Amino acid sequence: MKRGDLYRVAKPSSKDPKKFRVFVVVSRQILIESKYSTVICAPVYSRYDALSTQILIGTAEGVKHKSSIHCDELVSLPKSLLSNYIGRLSEQKIKELDQALKISLDIFD
Repeated sequence: MKRGDLYRVAKPSSKDPKKFRVFVVVSRQILIESKYSTVICAPVYSRYDALSTQILIGTAEGVKHKSSIHCDELVSLPKSLLSNYIGRLSEQKIKELDQALKISLDIFD
C-alpha cells in the first residue's frame, strides 16, 4: 500500500448511500508502513463542483468514469478494508492532491 493508491471499499459508512466507494490513500508513507491499523483517505465521487479541494481523475487512475477526489471529506479507514486495489495517482495528480490537502487544511508555506 502506498500514498496515492486507490481502493474500492464495500459500504465504508452506514451514511454512504453507495454499496461501494473508491478512496485514495493520503497518509504519509511512514504511517502506512507502521503497525498502526488505520490510514487517512479521501473519498472519490462522480460529482465535481470545481472546488480547489477537489481533484479530477478518470480511467487513467483506474476509476470507471470521470470522478473527483474530495479532500474536504477525509476519513480514517482500517487498512484491512483497503484490499481491492484499482489504480494509482500519477506524480502530477499527487502534486494536485498535495495542493488540495493544503487548501482543505488551511496550511500554507
